[in-house]
Amino acid sequence: MRVLIVGDRFIPAESYADALAEVCGPQFGLVSSVDWRGTKAEQHEAQQIMEWRGPEAVALPDEIVDAVGEAEVLAVHFAPVPSAVLRAAPELRAVCVARTGLENVDVTAATARGVAVVPVFGRNASAVAELAVGLMLAEARDIARADALVKAGGWRKDFGPSRREIGDSTVGLIGMGHVGRAFAERLRGFGPRLLAYDPYVPDDVLARHGAVRAEDLDSVFREADFVQLFARLTSLTERFIGARHFALMKPTSYFVNTARSRLVDTRALYEALETRRIAGAGLDVHDQEPLPADSPWRRLDNVTFTTHFAGDTATTTLRSVRLVAEAVAELKVTGRCAAAVNARELGWV
Repeated sequence: MRVLIVGDRFIPAESYADALAEVCGPQFGLVSSVDWRGTKAEQHEAQQIMEWRGPEAVALPDEIVDAVGEAEVLAVHFAPVPSAVLRAAPELRAVCVARTGLENVDVTAATARGVAVVPVFGRNASAVAELAVGLMLAEARDIARADALVKAGGWRKDFGPSRREIGDSTVGLIGMGHVGRAFAERLRGFGPRLLAYDPYVPDDVLARHGAVRAEDLDSVFREADFVQLFARLTSLTERFIGARHFALMKPTSYFVNTARSRLVDTRALYEALETRRIAGAGLDVHDQEPLPADSPWRRLDNVTFTTHFAGDTATTTLRSVRLVAEAVAELKVTGRCAAAVNARELGWV
């Protein structure tokens, strides 16, 4: 099987090659590679554009078009796979993406050409879950604020709402997929009450992870001391959390988002924070990345920010490329990939 690996500044091509050799064997097939051009900052900017507008909205990756040739499998991470790349690969059978999001792939064009588009699931669940715990602790215990003041020469103890312990709290989870379950497992030792909203997850899964089912979404916001957002971005969930939900929260409660910014009406969240309607927030994802220098978000003193790196760890990289290699091996052995998002359209299910 002929595989073209597209490396980027986040996951190098060599990592895929090593995983393919380990999973599929050194004599697996013809493996070649090409690097998507650009600096890490440029690639991150392109990825952000594709999140909103798809792969046709960024510069055509001529280096990939030129290299894809006779490839049967294309392995990518953030690199764009527009229709031009697909047209340049008449033998292509699958695009395997080392992440869950597929905004960088023209799935419609791939399906029309009979090409499977295969994401990987759970690759960064543990990493995101751990950062979610970190953001919750940073907000509830004023860790980042105290650190910044000490480094600036100060020594302050009072930062507003009284600091609280996680174990004496109700933690609301919106979404109990891979990340939500990993988060619940990691929080178990703190001993909070876990209240989960996910209409697609059965009761036995919630019980296995120590969570009780919320009656509805409003109940999570009304009862939780911490609201953790782990939902997937779909046409149904885009901006589905807004001012009405923040109005339900206790003034001593916190909101944490390590999922996608587009799940939230960010203007409503900003107003809730600016007016102290809620105690604070921990945010790894933002509508604009990086935040502009004059962004009003930078003036808020009740938010802990990270730079959209929740899933970016060495472990995540190794797990991502291994999952891609396993998908390629499945395609070679069975002729299909069960996880393909267009499996039904291809007649695989």
